[in-house]
Amino acid sequence: MSALELPATTDSVPVARRFVRVELRHSEADVDTAVLLTSEVVTNAVLHARSPFRLVVEDHESNVRIAVHDRSPVPPRMHNFSPLSATGRGLRLLDHLALAWGVESADSGKTVWFEVGQPSDAAWESFTADDLLAEGAVSDF
Repeated sequence: MSALELPATTDSVPVARRFVRVELRHSEADVDTAVLLTSEVVTNAVLHARSPFRLVVEDHESNVRIAVHDRSPVPPRMHNFSPLSATGRGLRLLDHLALAWGVESADSGKTVWFEVGQPSDAAWESFTADDLLAEGAVSDF
């Protein structure tokens, strides 16, 4: 297990991505998907929790578990956004590409975690741009 404490700034997002990539350099898990999902979860922590956070990476050979603990008690939730919206799709990516994910409440905030397995085209093959759009999103531009 490796951990990194980061401030709630946008500069922390690329640092978190690099940290995960380095920590998983010998992993059998899908490192690219792990890095992508880390970026989404860390971005949510920066934008919404607005508190320092801890990034934890656990490599279990063929799968990894990544967790982000921030100081906000407010759990993340999926929103219905317009197709033109620049934000709001991170949890949909997480929901579609992670083997599992969840939120654990704590006295000092919450932890958003996810697991990624070995590389597989299956998750990506069925994944379309429509998967990122909210159900019932505005279709008239």
